[in-house]
Amino acid sequence: MVAKLLFASILTGLFSGFFIVFYNFLITVMTQLFFMGDPIKTIPTLPVWYLYLLPTVAIFIVNYIVSKDPNVKEYGLNEVADSIVENRMTLTLKTLFSKIFASALSLASGFTVGTEGPSASIGAMIAYHIHKWFKIPSMLVKMMISVGASAGIAAIFVTPVTGIAFAVEIIAYQFIKQYIGYLILASFVAFSVGIYFLEPIVFLHSHGRAFDFNLLIANIAFLPFLTMFVYLYLFIKKRVLRFIDFEIVKNFSRYRNHFFALIGGGVIGTILLIEPQAAFSGHRLVLSLINTEHSIPLILIFVILFLRIIGTTVAIYANAVGGIFLPLMSIGALIGYGYAELINQYVGQNVEPFYFAAVGAAVFMGVIMKLPLTATILALETTFDYNVLIATGVSVVLVEYFSQIYFNIQRRNVTKVDKVKKVSTPEENKEEIKEETPTPSS
Repeated sequence: MVAKLLFASILTGLFSGFFIVFYNFLITVMTQLFFMGDPIKTIPTLPVWYLYLLPTVAIFIVNYIVSKDPNVKEYGLNEVADSIVENRMTLTLKTLFSKIFASALSLASGFTVGTEGPSASIGAMIAYHIHKWFKIPSMLVKMMISVGASAGIAAIFVTPVTGIAFAVEIIAYQFIKQYIGYLILASFVAFSVGIYFLEPIVFLHSHGRAFDFNLLIANIAFLPFLTMFVYLYLFIKKRVLRFIDFEIVKNFSRYRNHFFALIGGGVIGTILLIEPQAAFSGHRLVLSLINTEHSIPLILIFVILFLRIIGTTVAIYANAVGGIFLPLMSIGALIGYGYAELINQYVGQNVEPFYFAAVGAAVFMGVIMKLPLTATILALETTFDYNVLIATGVSVVLVEYFSQIYFNIQRRNVTKVDKVKKVSTPEENKEEIKEETPTPSS
């Protein structure tokens, strides 16, 4: 059995890697085809009607694909595993290719969704089929799906440890979700104290090993600033759009998907018209914010930020097929970069915008998706900088705590449109939103 699992894992990694390379290549080709070249350069030359027509037609096609196979939109990997074990779901190769096409179409037409959700699902589907081919016991299907999800994330981000952390937190979260935040918080606080007084074992030629305590005040002030934008994102997604969905569209539930497809096409078309960098997955944007050596105008940062918040929340309701990991990272990177520029211009303290962009990217994603371990490992694996790592580890726990005061953030079905239940707790007088799995008609 051990040899069989080893061979199955190797094949899962190989097939996942090649499928995701193909998936990424398909997105690139379709984007170049739709926008007749690099969209950032060609969009200003395209007619306005085309910028609205393209995402609208694309999202209607995606919704049609989802209506024929709801599993194309399924990203709850833990729920998928449970459904397979209970014989309530079968993932076919047709579903795999439909997901790849629907996600590529969503991303290539400008919708602000990410590649990591489909990548994790592609890996999970491949692992599921290898599990069947090798006749591995059904009790190990969850383990194999976690192997596939890990391979998918590792491939698309080129970050193996982050892929492992993602799969562990998604699949085996029953224990982790309750205690991991406290473990991270205590560990990083203790580490911050220890490194000040004690001498660590350090490879002197590596980068980012020296912790800069001059950033302490700026890091503390960043907490409420970042929390404010978490509230804004959740308010638009959980209050405004849900109000439209369940109060305005409820009398036309039969045409609900068509209604939000039109809204989605209109919003993405407007975003493409105003600022093309605010559309698409955000991968290029994050790299630009973290690695560019040129200062980006403050007004442009916040214009793109607000457009991406609106675009990401609307894309979920429009049924765009894609993940939310990358879009959330891009929003966080914009928040961090904008915060640093505000500090530099109006407070007079000289802080590094790219440092706060890296922290913001990891923390915003970690809070909204409830993936604190993945966020901290992502910060480490992408920067190898203790300053970013410590700030991310502490901030992701504290910002989540502040956000939970008003919003009950749940990882389950984070990329789905869910029914709302409002429950008031008399002793806390706070509003909870419980996310539930919708029926296909909802």
